[in-house]
Amino acid sequence: MARIFVSIAAYRDPELVPTVADCLAKARHPEQLRLAVCWQHGPEEPRPGFGDGDRVQFIDVDWRESRGPCWARAQIMRLWDGEDHYFQIDSHMRFADDWDTTLLRQADRSGSEKPLITSYCPAFIPGKGPVSEGPMRIDFVRFSADAIPAFIPGHIEDWERYDRPLRARFVAAGFCFAPGTFVEEVPYDPDVYFLGEEISLAIRAFTNGYDLYHPTEPIVWHEYGRGARVKHWDDHTRANGLDADWWELDVRSRAKVSSFLTSPYIGRHGCGTRRTFRDYEEYAGLSFSERQAQDYTRAHLEPPNPALPPDWATGVRRWDVRISVDRRRLPTPGVTDVDFWYVGFHDATGAEVHRRDASSAELDGLECQSGGRLDLDRQFESSREPVTWTVWPHSRSTGWLEKVTGDLGSTLA
Repeated sequence: MARIFVSIAAYRDPELVPTVADCLAKARHPEQLRLAVCWQHGPEEPRPGFGDGDRVQFIDVDWRESRGPCWARAQIMRLWDGEDHYFQIDSHMRFADDWDTTLLRQADRSGSEKPLITSYCPAFIPGKGPVSEGPMRIDFVRFSADAIPAFIPGHIEDWERYDRPLRARFVAAGFCFAPGTFVEEVPYDPDVYFLGEEISLAIRAFTNGYDLYHPTEPIVWHEYGRGARVKHWDDHTRANGLDADWWELDVRSRAKVSSFLTSPYIGRHGCGTRRTFRDYEEYAGLSFSERQAQDYTRAHLEPPNPALPPDWATGVRRWDVRISVDRRRLPTPGVTDVDFWYVGFHDATGAEVHRRDASSAELDGLECQSGGRLDLDRQFESSREPVTWTVWPHSRSTGWLEKVTGDLGSTLA
């Protein structure tokens, strides 16, 4: 059985103890685990005791000395002692039964010599359990002005039919499982604060020869509520007697990440030499210099992306669209059990260009509109011209209802 080094960066987190306990209890081979925790806390928050001897190792840090999550992960990497695998998680998680053997099975089924299993996780609520069961992926949303992309969790549909992990474009810092060599080849940059951590990690791993995958079996759940948990940026202010506000760290960090994304380099905290930065852009369907993503990427389809001309990014444009639908052709929210409307746009061949559904909250807002027509506004980027639209209500009890379609025509801007 392979040995697994588990990295946990914990900042004043009351969920640390149940996370560690669940991690050990749910593993099929807990004797093969070694957990390292960077425990950032105040004097009123003593180090938790687990009674497992050397199984759980702590780095004790006064919260005032902490420099952020990436700094904490960098400290933990120093404790790696040649274990076969590196597993990086957050301190507020729950685990599936036999999660360790499931991870090893997913890595083996990838067929890769250097698989990196990663994803955003489905949610759980402390004291109540999982909110959803299925594994998730990491979906691109948009680029910021400093070229740092934003991501959201996306559900893997029909995940039960896959007998292998799905190829991924991005890395989730809170769930990252890789060969132990990852510690030496992709060491954490302690100067990165928070935003930009995941995209720089993905590029550095990819260019060092790691293949990225999303698991297609449930492995871990993440607590997203954060209500009772103190965050680093809550504490780190001049008002609390520190010599800098947290956002000063963030500004320097984002500038460093942005510089790397627009002027990539090879080095300890830069790219590797197994693949190039350009190889990653082509694989993921991104252009950092133009701050653009290919339609294939925006549709969250499995990479690698199809080959496109080198100047593809200059053909992407923004579309501002308004759909006006006859109210009589659609069910009335609140009268039926409609939970959402599919809202999609298609090109001249009928292929989907963009989809953003109308949630129950948006439907409530539509009901406030007066008159015989309902207007839906959408803005998106695409290199393909949207020609038609589709609105397709969905009912909880009966499934899909009558579809409404139309031409965009003069509604394009």
